[in-house]
Amino acid sequence: MKAISPEKTAVVLLSGGLDSTTCLFLAKQNMDKVYAISFDYGQKHSIELKRAKKIAKSQKIEHSIIKIQTDLFQGTSLTDPKMKVPKDSLKKHLKDNTIPNTYVPGRNILFLSFALSFAESRNAGRIFIGVNALDYSGYPDCRPDFIKAYQSMVKKGTKSGSKGHSIQIITPLIHLSKKEIVTLASHLAVPFKDTISCYDPNPLTGKPCGHCDSCILRKKGFAEAEIIDG
Repeated sequence: MKAISPEKTAVVLLSGGLDSTTCLFLAKQNMDKVYAISFDYGQKHSIELKRAKKIAKSQKIEHSIIKIQTDLFQGTSLTDPKMKVPKDSLKKHLKDNTIPNTYVPGRNILFLSFALSFAESRNAGRIFIGVNALDYSGYPDCRPDFIKAYQSMVKKGTKSGSKGHSIQIITPLIHLSKKEIVTLASHLAVPFKDTISCYDPNPLTGKPCGHCDSCILRKKGFAEAEIIDG
């Protein structure tokens, strides 16, 4: 049996949300071997892990959930029970050029580092991450210059990179609007009903709050794409 090349082997950061699930489907379409990894970091919206597990299982993708010490991330409303997730405030903090308290300090730096170790250990040459720099909350670790800088680090700080075979960070959604992401996801037959994008879902029912930044952006994308969510 012929070995699968690193260029056709991918690790996908799968949160269970719309963007990361779209990345998973893109990777499955274009790669010969796909791994999915998710992170349990004490997030209030831990329902996303159940969704990620369900999605990976339905697509027959090997899935790992990496546990991160719960109190690592502080000062963020996504983990701190004393902090409230902001509602209906997306326009305001984008206008004021402020970063909302849903920002998790260094999250994508850490997640990509785990993914990098995971990928290099398995001879995977691609890492897919669903960051977006158009319809987003203004997080600095979702921007093209961050990905470019991280890619440079991968080249200089890994064995594969030193041999001229640097693992590539793939960001297929980074320059797409939410409308374009929804349209692409629909084309790929992403099961919308299985994904969740909410930062503050009902803890009992899992129903999205409808008012956090992520919910607002999702609703905007589906409305503009004229596609039904669910």
